[in-house]
Amino acid sequence: MSVPPVELRTPRKSEHEEMLAGKLHNAADPELERLRNKAADLCEQFNSTPHNDRKTREAILDELLPNRGEGVEIVGNIAFDYGIHTTIGNGVFINFNFTVLDTNYVTIGDNVLFGPNVSLLPPMHPLRWQDRNLRFTQDGEGYNYEYSKPITIGKNCWFGGNVTVLGGVRIGEGSVIGAGAVVTHDIPANSVAVGNSARVIRTITDNDAAANQDYAK
Repeated sequence: MSVPPVELRTPRKSEHEEMLAGKLHNAADPELERLRNKAADLCEQFNSTPHNDRKTREAILDELLPNRGEGVEIVGNIAFDYGIHTTIGNGVFINFNFTVLDTNYVTIGDNVLFGPNVSLLPPMHPLRWQDRNLRFTQDGEGYNYEYSKPITIGKNCWFGGNVTVLGGVRIGEGSVIGAGAVVTHDIPANSVAVGNSARVIRTITDNDAAANQDYAK
């Protein structure tokens, strides 16, 4: 290994601001941990509230997802990293087991339909294990570095069950994403996208060192 493990750039803003800017950050930062714990508690409350107790469920969502429109229906269970970084338009339907790791902005347009087990995943980690592995403070507390990319979904889209959307993806309005798809690239408007073409494309080298990447600069 010719490139040493990356360290956080300086000078820097708060870890929260660095995260939302898509920069490398310490995910174990106390403010971020507090916000994640709050979201986790709210998700747990929502998931354990009876479906016919709509008043309580809406009150929980008001705190977890303040940036949502009218007529949003969420079946549950749900899991959000933060909630406050996600914007949901009007008339959106979300089926069972919806996961949003909103370490960056997630924007969902009006009248989008989500099937069960859909995951929206902005978080990223450095490719090299030297930059990605767990680190320890002088007190022995473990932490690691992350960065993230936003996800934008246009209005009138439909997602089948078990779809995964990765960070940095924009999906154009009116598109349909078939069940089981893993979306790694932008999808044009009014398109049907299906499948998962995971394959070996290259070898990881020191050219992938986090210190060389924009998110670390």
